[in-house]
This record gives sequence, structure tokens and C-alpha cells, in this order.
Amino acid sequence: MPMPATEIERTIRDAFPDAQITVQDLAGDGDHYACEVVSEAFRGVPRVKQHQMVYAAFGGRVGTELHALAVKTRTPE
Repeated sequence: MPMPATEIERTIRDAFPDAQITVQDLAGDGDHYACEVVSEAFRGVPRVKQHQMVYAAFGGRVGTELHALAVKTRTPE
């Protein structure tokens, strides 16, 4: 069963309470999403590690409940 966008946002928010989060359904099928996460938690952290932090919030559900998630991260300006 696909993961709804609201669940994706909630999962990310639980891990990054200060974050500004945008979730987009790329194909309209509930299986392919892109997200942008803006958080102070990423300050000074290499981009690859930032993405790993976001994926870690899902505890292994990426690739199963959540088929595909493209991640973009940045710190607030």
C-alpha cells in the first residue's frame, strides 16, 4: 500500500521538528515522491549525510512502503 504525502511529511517532521517541508507526488500514483526539507539540523553537515538523515527517519520504509523518494535538503537562509 502506498504511503500518502501526509505520512511522508509527518515522518520527516517527527525527525526534524523545525523543518519547512514540501512534498510533491511526482507521478500522481502515490509511489514516487520528491521532498525538500529545510532545517537547521543540516547546518555544517555534508549533503550526502543530510540525505541519509532524512532517509533514516523512515526506518527502512523507503523501497517498501515508500517506493521512491527524491530528497533535496538545505539550511534556512
